[in-house]
Amino acid sequence: MTRMQWLIWILAAFGKFFEGMVVFMGGVALPLVSKEFSLGAFEHGLVAGAGLLGILVGATALGGLSDRFGRKRMFIFEQALFLLFLIGICISPNFGWFVICLLGMGLALGCDYPTAHVIISEAIPSRSRGRLVLSAFGFQAVGALAGVAIGYLILSAAPEIESWRWMYGAAILPAALVLIGRFYITESPHWLVARDRVPEAEGAAQRLLNRSPPYPKQVRLRGNGTGAGGLQAERTGKGRKNRGFISLFTRKKRRRATILASIPWFLQDLGTYGIGIFTPTILVSLVGEKREHATKVADIIHNDVLAARGAAIIDVLLIVGIIFAVLLADRVGRIRLQVFGFIGCGLGLLIAALSTYTSGGLEIVLIFAGFMLFNFMTNIGPNAQTYLIAGEVFPTKVRGLGAGFAASCGKFGAVLTAMLFPILLADLGTDMLLYILVGTSLLGAAVTWIFRIETAGRNLEELDEELDQTYGEHRAPS
Repeated sequence: MTRMQWLIWILAAFGKFFEGMVVFMGGVALPLVSKEFSLGAFEHGLVAGAGLLGILVGATALGGLSDRFGRKRMFIFEQALFLLFLIGICISPNFGWFVICLLGMGLALGCDYPTAHVIISEAIPSRSRGRLVLSAFGFQAVGALAGVAIGYLILSAAPEIESWRWMYGAAILPAALVLIGRFYITESPHWLVARDRVPEAEGAAQRLLNRSPPYPKQVRLRGNGTGAGGLQAERTGKGRKNRGFISLFTRKKRRRATILASIPWFLQDLGTYGIGIFTPTILVSLVGEKREHATKVADIIHNDVLAARGAAIIDVLLIVGIIFAVLLADRVGRIRLQVFGFIGCGLGLLIAALSTYTSGGLEIVLIFAGFMLFNFMTNIGPNAQTYLIAGEVFPTKVRGLGAGFAASCGKFGAVLTAMLFPILLADLGTDMLLYILVGTSLLGAAVTWIFRIETAGRNLEELDEELDQTYGEHRAPS
């Protein structure tokens, strides 16, 4: 790893850090925002949905732009967009402004899903790609813990309604520094070769691999087919145009990658939001009773502090799971971990479902056991691996588009869950709903195995060339 490779990794990791930080900090800030702007149930729903909707739209509409304008430009643009709306949140004069800024910040975070992954994947050694991509992704959980901690500290130091502005403001300076740093990275040589800009690609590769003593001393690449190492440019044919998302489905090789990258991510988000139904029960049992019907500032802040402590417990579970994913992704393989993780998630949900037939202490034990198992297995498996796979199984020329589409499918599952679960919970009951989620987890394992494409330890140039020729028949070794 050269200094440039580490710089790219660090800047991408901080992007995920900010995502976790502001999203989880928002949970601490929401009760204070609600009090300041006098929010009702509908307004609460808007706040909860604005960020998710922004991420969904950002991943869909902006995620593929790195294929057109370049990885570096979008890497800079998304961070500038994030910083702009972050400042807007801090100075929000009213609720409408606040929601618009949340939506805008979500757009930036949605764009970051494919862009950050792709820019890391195309810049680092293949043998360590899995653990480095997932290490950067793991900073989302680290950022979540930091966001909750910052919210807790600010509330403790300044127990006032407007403290939520200082919470978001704490991220402005580090976000600005990351934005400045992104101007100094090199463009992806993969993307430049795919655009047939070979001389620029050689210069970018030389700068990317610059080390002392120099190795390699000289870089030579070839465009229009295979470059050094077999980097493959997409052949769309004379007069044919890239038709956006349709291009992900028109050929068998693309359909296979699209199904593998998107459907398991969609199913994973259904389960993640499903287990969240039990979060309040778990938090109350662990951190203490909240004050019901809180109207006084002191009561609101008391409940907020309890929520912050509980969220910190959840974040620790997420970090443990991602550590195991980092250690195992390149050794065990993406497909095995994702299948194993989905099955483990189903088991966790089943344990939580069995809690509905008990009461008292046993009910809490089963809920907590199912919750812990689910959080650990989803982060060692589908939560981590869907993100990793989505940035590896598409050809260079549509890698950003494919990864963005997969991310948007996941967030569509999150939005769908947030909208439908309260209705399904009332109509079907808790146990039946959880049994359905057990089924979606097992379905995720089945889809992963049927459409498997193992990418562990293989360089992207080799995958571009091989999958372009034998995609329809390729199977990962069992």
